[in-house]
Amino acid sequence: MKFLLILILSFSLSYCNRQNNTLQLNENKNSLKATLQDVSWIAGHWMREAFGGITEEIWSPPLGNSMMFSFKLVNNNKVVFYELVAITETNGTLLLQLKHFGSDFKGWEEKDDSEVFKLVKIENNKIYFNNFTFEKINANEINLYVVINEEGKSEEVKFNYKRKQQ
Repeated sequence: MKFLLILILSFSLSYCNRQNNTLQLNENKNSLKATLQDVSWIAGHWMREAFGGITEEIWSPPLGNSMMFSFKLVNNNKVVFYELVAITETNGTLLLQLKHFGSDFKGWEEKDDSEVFKLVKIENNKIYFNNFTFEKINANEINLYVVINEEGKSEEVKFNYKRKQQ
């Protein structure tokens, strides 16, 4: 399954816009002060065509000091993988935590591990976590920029999402 994801990501990298839209927090610096209200515009149901299928993200509004999202990639009407992600308000700043699951719900990371992205910067329409940026285009469109690290190489990948209309 991981080989399939690496293959899909490698394929997509050749077709994605390569820009410098991500930042990294200096190890000696603390994360910026922020609250969930600063990022609440992410809430919603977002979809896009990608990797020969459909990707879907569903973000909850702030509740209980967190915003949660679920992600899935569906290809040929079958789930390829899932992600569960939360932005939590912790010690006056925000953390983004992510965990991957195969279509069988077996975790990719070790049982007690997740990927953690510290908050770097907030602008009017952008939220920068380490190597992970959200950009608000308008009320119905957002971009996500993610740095993918594979085989010693880092590439920034752009994901453009449209709000799913009910």
